[in-house]
Amino acid sequence: MLTAIVIDDEFLAREELTELLQESAKVNVVAQANNAIEGLKLINTLKPDAVFLDIQMPQLSGIELIGMLDPETMPCVVFVTAFDQYAVRAFEDNALDYLLKPVDPKRLDKTLQRLLKVKHNQEAPHTQAQMDALTPKILQQVPCLGHNRIMIIPLQEIEMVYSDLSGVHVQTADQTASSQLTLKTLEEKTDLLRCHRQYLINTKSIKEIQLLDNGLAEVMTHSGKLVPVSRRYLKTLKHMLGIV
Repeated sequence: MLTAIVIDDEFLAREELTELLQESAKVNVVAQANNAIEGLKLINTLKPDAVFLDIQMPQLSGIELIGMLDPETMPCVVFVTAFDQYAVRAFEDNALDYLLKPVDPKRLDKTLQRLLKVKHNQEAPHTQAQMDALTPKILQQVPCLGHNRIMIIPLQEIEMVYSDLSGVHVQTADQTASSQLTLKTLEEKTDLLRCHRQYLINTKSIKEIQLLDNGLAEVMTHSGKLVPVSRRYLKTLKHMLGIV
């Protein structure tokens, strides 16, 4: 049996699809989410076989969401859309499966048969080239979770990102929030620069670099926060800033 998450901001559409999936006896819907940010957290935590994902959602679209997933651990993605047949041809061309709203049970069964083949290695999942053709290559905003709230933080407001035992944290001049994105994803899909094994820095937020002993350094941001720089990354950081 497949495990799946349903992500859709429309309650009735989400409930209807979940019911169809459960009735198929091929899928165990392990969670639902009404927005992409909550969905991202559930995907990273539960690691389902498949995600049934609405394309058009507020704040963060379904396409933006899959651009934030780690390609190495990414589940199979099935888009759920109200687009007509002509509009979804682009998704067909990229070998990404889709369902039109309202979902037809017979069409859903074909999708489930394909997903089962992928799970049992009888069909290849999405290739990176196929995913790259559709997903955004550069992230302009980072979804975060704060105290009882969901935030979308523009990249230019971020001073640094760091990781510790409790997860990945996004730091602006006046707040800290948790993100479900990995440092690797943020390094690859943003302009944030690696300066330490556990830190990324926004070079535009740098006020000064303090050179320390043993080839180490420390960055001070415009808001006065200190960010460590290891020997491994100091040369690259200086080069990015035009320092010889």
